[in-house]
Formats: sequence, structure tokens, C-alpha cells
Amino acid sequence: MEKTDQLWPGGFRFLFDDTLFQPGTDSFLLSSFPRLKCGDHICDLGGGTGLIGLLLLAREPSVHVTEVELQSQACSLCRRSAALNGLEDSLQCIEADLRHLPMLRPGSFDWVVANPPYFTVDSGAQAKTAPRRAARSEVTCTLEDILISAARLLRWGGRLALVFRTERMAELMDACRHHGLEPKRLRLVQNTIASAPALFLLECRRGGRTGLQIEPPLLLQGADGKPTAELDAVYFRDKR
Repeated sequence: MEKTDQLWPGGFRFLFDDTLFQPGTDSFLLSSFPRLKCGDHICDLGGGTGLIGLLLLAREPSVHVTEVELQSQACSLCRRSAALNGLEDSLQCIEADLRHLPMLRPGSFDWVVANPPYFTVDSGAQAKTAPRRAARSEVTCTLEDILISAARLLRWGGRLALVFRTERMAELMDACRHHGLEPKRLRLVQNTIASAPALFLLECRRGGRTGLQIEPPLLLQGADGKPTAELDAVYFRDKR
């Protein structure tokens, strides 16, 4: 079913369909991670209904975001969300396979962001619908496919930001370096200070030198059991 939500009162509105992709914490976390500069050009690989693009624009209105999404219905929702917020010049969606993007010039982006499928096709619980299976498992593209595309699209010195599962951290870092994307900044995501992290945020630099900065963990819940102030800011609750 198609639904509409709003980031904060008076803020951007976005459309989604709960049979396709539901807004998730990982999208909000990923959008808060890049250190954006004025006028940056960003490509979101596997952008779904364009939520990450809207979140990035909410944080830095001067950027330009190109969403790449395979599914027609998701692209339509992304374009309608852009129009709903008057962002047609800042947020575009290309309906295409991220493995084949001749319409995008190599080396033309300052950032590539991606929320890749977390599981290989032979692992993890299987989603009931095809769109959710594609978002959850490597059905239509693999981690390798995303990194190949990111390396092609990024300018020299451009940066890749991802959110991923901790059990595949070593695999991801090894694959990034193989494609000339040097891991530069890492942040673990934990539910509480005492819990083991299940997710992490990673920034890589195309052609970067070795040297990884590990940041303090991002805690979702404080000792009082309530969301942390940082998580509230990630969800724009500080604007309500």
C-alpha cells in the first residue's frame, strides 16, 4: 500500500510502498554518515524510492543526488517525492541496472552511497516479495557489482559510504581495497553500550592511502532505555 510520511513538521514529505521498501533505520543512519560539502554530486546505487536522497538533501540542500534503481514502481515514487518537495533539479532517478550505466560519465561523482543487500542468495531469511528479496539478498546484484560500479563513477579522491552487516566486514573491506577503494572511516552501530554491534558504517576513498579512522560507536539506546540524542538527530526528532 502506498503511504506518505514527513521527516519533521514542515520538512520534506516522502512516498513509499510497504510492499516494496519500508523506511528503515539503516537508511537514516547511512544518510547521516557522509561529511558532505556544498554542491557535492552524489549517486545512490540501488536507491529504492529515493528516501536516502531526500535525507541527504535535508542535511545539505546544495547537493545533487542521482538515484539508480531497477524497479519501475520505486523509480516512480522517487520522482513523485522529488516533485512533491520541489526537488526535481536536485533529485533525479535513473531506472537502470547499476551494473550497466553508460548514461553516467565515469569519475563524475564526489560521493557514492549504497545500502547493499546484506545476505548472499544462499543465506539469511528469505523475504516473501520479489522487491524485498532484492533489497535483502544478492538476487539482482552482488556486493562486487556495487563496488565495481562505485569505483567507475567516483572521481579520483571521491568517497563511498556504505552501511553493512558486521559479519561481512572483513569481506567488504577486502573487496573495497581490491577495487581501489581504501577504507578510511569506520563506525560501529550498537543498540546499547553493552551489546555487540550488528551494523557498521564505512567510508572509503578512491585512490586513498592506507589509514583507517575508527570512530566511537553510534549507540541507538541510552542507559535509560530511551533513544539517544544522536539517534533523535538522525531521525530529525530534534526539529519537532
